[in-house]
Amino acid sequence: MPGMRLDKLLTHLNCGSRKEVGAMIRAGRVAVDGTVICDPAYKVDPDRAAVALDGQAQQYRAQRYFMLNKPAGVITANRDGRHSTVLELFPEQQRRGLFAVGRLDKDTEGLLIVTDDGALSHALMSPGRHVSKVYEAEVEGALAKDAAARFAAGLTLKDGTVCLPAKLEVLAETPVQAVRVVLKEGKYHQVKRMIAAVGGTVVRLRRVQIGGLPLDTALKPGEFRMLTEPELVLLRQQSPAQQKN
Repeated sequence: MPGMRLDKLLTHLNCGSRKEVGAMIRAGRVAVDGTVICDPAYKVDPDRAAVALDGQAQQYRAQRYFMLNKPAGVITANRDGRHSTVLELFPEQQRRGLFAVGRLDKDTEGLLIVTDDGALSHALMSPGRHVSKVYEAEVEGALAKDAAARFAAGLTLKDGTVCLPAKLEVLAETPVQAVRVVLKEGKYHQVKRMIAAVGGTVVRLRRVQIGGLPLDTALKPGEFRMLTEPELVLLRQQSPAQQKN
């Protein structure tokens, strides 16, 4: 992506608004390849130029990719007048252009990808792609003895919703019944509704994996970090277009 204006690049790097970074450049606070540049329109190759603001190197990345351990109590939305949102877990200057890939219910915890890459979001969330999502749940009530077989066959819920075949595994029965559910779709409240269909009630739900990407267990609820390049490869492998290359 050669030939990007310097002020536009710094805006992409969340150094400030276009007006603010223009003032920084004109004030002589920005250097390109070791030379102070005072022209906001100066053209740079963002993939090769060494750009520094106040002596601090600024690394360009066309898109941003974050892994967030979503806590319970926040909603998956960009803005909401009544509830805290997942984007509010990010510093304000970092939020511009970001959105969550898919949704987790307000009381559901765990792995959420936050990015500004719409193509990757579509590849992961499009119903036709059948990207697997792994959940761990704490369940009250006695599950039917054939619950796993019914999940594997594909459940039809009371309202007529047809669910694709899924995997149900009991991890522990005491002191709390713990199960793992693997889905290849993401219908409304799907895990809770499927568990209810086989006799249980979900009291806690956590997503622990999307495709081949597991949640980093070092991330506490509410914490996030950038995805590594190998992790991005794992996510991109979920797209048939990527797999053909």
